[in-house]
Amino acid sequence: MKNRKRNSLGQFTKNSKISEYGFVNLSTYTSPEIKEVYGKDWIEYGVDNNYFQYLIDRYNGSPTNNAAINGISQQIYGKGLNATDASRRPDEYAQMISLFKKDMVRKLCYDLKLMGQCAIQIIYNKNRTKIAQLEHFPIETLRAAKCNDEGEVPAYYYFKDWTKLKPQDKPLRIPAFGMSKESIEIYYIKPYKSGFYYYSPVDYQGGLQYAELEEEISNYHLNNILNGLAPSMLINFNNGTPNQEERQLLESKIAQKFSGSSNAGKFILAFNDNKESQAEITPVQLSDAHNQYQFLSDEAMRKIMVAHRIVSPMLLGIKDSTGLGNNADEIKTASLLMDNTVIRPFQELLISCFDNILAYNEIALNLYFTTLQPLEFTEVDSSIQDKEDIEEETGVEMNLKETLSTEDTNVIVGSLKETGVKMSEDWVLVDELDEESEYSNEDWANYLVKEKQTTLNKIRKIIGLDKQYVPSKNKGSAYSDLDSKNGLYKIRYKYARGKFKNKDGKVPKSRDFCQQMMDMSNAGIVWRIEDIDRASYPRGEEDLVNAEFRHKPDIPYNIFELKGGVYCYHKWVRVLYRLDSNTETSENLGNYKKTRTIPKRYLRNPRGWKKAEKATDKQKGKGVYPK
Repeated sequence: MKNRKRNSLGQFTKNSKISEYGFVNLSTYTSPEIKEVYGKDWIEYGVDNNYFQYLIDRYNGSPTNNAAINGISQQIYGKGLNATDASRRPDEYAQMISLFKKDMVRKLCYDLKLMGQCAIQIIYNKNRTKIAQLEHFPIETLRAAKCNDEGEVPAYYYFKDWTKLKPQDKPLRIPAFGMSKESIEIYYIKPYKSGFYYYSPVDYQGGLQYAELEEEISNYHLNNILNGLAPSMLINFNNGTPNQEERQLLESKIAQKFSGSSNAGKFILAFNDNKESQAEITPVQLSDAHNQYQFLSDEAMRKIMVAHRIVSPMLLGIKDSTGLGNNADEIKTASLLMDNTVIRPFQELLISCFDNILAYNEIALNLYFTTLQPLEFTEVDSSIQDKEDIEEETGVEMNLKETLSTEDTNVIVGSLKETGVKMSEDWVLVDELDEESEYSNEDWANYLVKEKQTTLNKIRKIIGLDKQYVPSKNKGSAYSDLDSKNGLYKIRYKYARGKFKNKDGKVPKSRDFCQQMMDMSNAGIVWRIEDIDRASYPRGEEDLVNAEFRHKPDIPYNIFELKGGVYCYHKWVRVLYRLDSNTETSENLGNYKKTRTIPKRYLRNPRGWKKAEKATDKQKGKGVYPK
């Protein structure tokens, strides 16, 4: 304690000729402080209850942070909200679109990424039977109310600028969704974060210090340029130390002369008793200052991208040192990874909340965000994914026409009208298989039909005539590849209605194609398998009828497998006939009709017979060929 004296209170007093130096440590505050304040009904967020503004400042000041937030929020929104079942539920879809307007959803995506949470203003109709309107609510203007005894946040307080809140001001209390009977409520959307209840920190919380570092580096270089790359000035006054008022007056006059936005001059005033005791400043020069600042700049950019979980800088349009040949593969892999690990969780959070809101209006839709991912980046497997899965994955609406065009309907039905027949009286109906079955046609027929043991038939067998079959002139006796070779039974197909009802219990209206087919079926018309196959390309193999269904261009629209089209609930039913003059029903028929079982021996069935006997609506993919 040399050169220092104590006063009467034991305190050290300063010798005016001794210089004193103080160090001010500037710390960057990034962790959000959430606290309850006695006498206030809301929960403060951050220092001075202004943490949202701190996030906005880091967004505005850091170019990398700005680009990351803009890019990710745009990818969350994609091309907007959609529903895979929009075509089947047009009324509900129209209501959803009217509630979730594009501009509102876009703002929610932006707030959710930038602020870590977002809010929707719920506006009910007069009777509160429906939600009439939804509006985006700026999240920085809201503060959560203290939780109730059940641990729920009952309301949120609104004030335009919380930094300007005065003791006499009273923020507006708005009830939380489902917590009141008022006409306006707030739906607060935030992801779960361990240790946080009222508010949720941003997902890039660990990168905020680097965002501020990047901001300060840019400010340093800007000031350096504005200073003309000149050093600061040291002005010594060696004629004694003036009083405080005189020092301030002198400082302001010099500041007016040497500082300002044009030259951004910086100076240091030193007041000394004499020249011998004047202040000295020894600058510490960095030999490689430019390299150190470049390192800090690059490191800040890398750490900010890590905080945002950006797999590749190229996703933000930042070129790196990799070769051009590797960039295509890199950006595809990085884009897919980021879409699944970063973008989708945000989208799923929003959709889950949107579903809760729509449920109030008794609307249930399979919502998804149409992705910005290039179609060639998405990888789908049509063998394990149906139409809705592929549409949700790629964001590309299939836009399938669910009915045949009038022209194709007329062509196909016209072909079937020409080939369909009523079986003649020579043929007796034995059985129908109206469910999917593993039984072969031959097993089925041989189990239920047997040849009559007459003297004439025995003679025919002896001379070999039983192996020859001469069809009658009746059109219904035309031969089919599924028929018995000796002409004892025939297998035909009829068109039938499957088991299907809407949620209200009503059977949906049939398509024009199915109505015409059912009219013929009810009139007793049946078809050979060859007739049905031919109807799939009645105008020749070069002119197919499948264009309206976006089926594979080299495969005809298969009437046998797909019937009336996408989601059709009709099916083809196998019908067994026996030749009345030469056959009779076997003793197995009675037991078969009770148990519907026969010996299982696989022989031959027509290609696609399993799908033919199963309603298209029950098939995997519901009859849709993905693109």
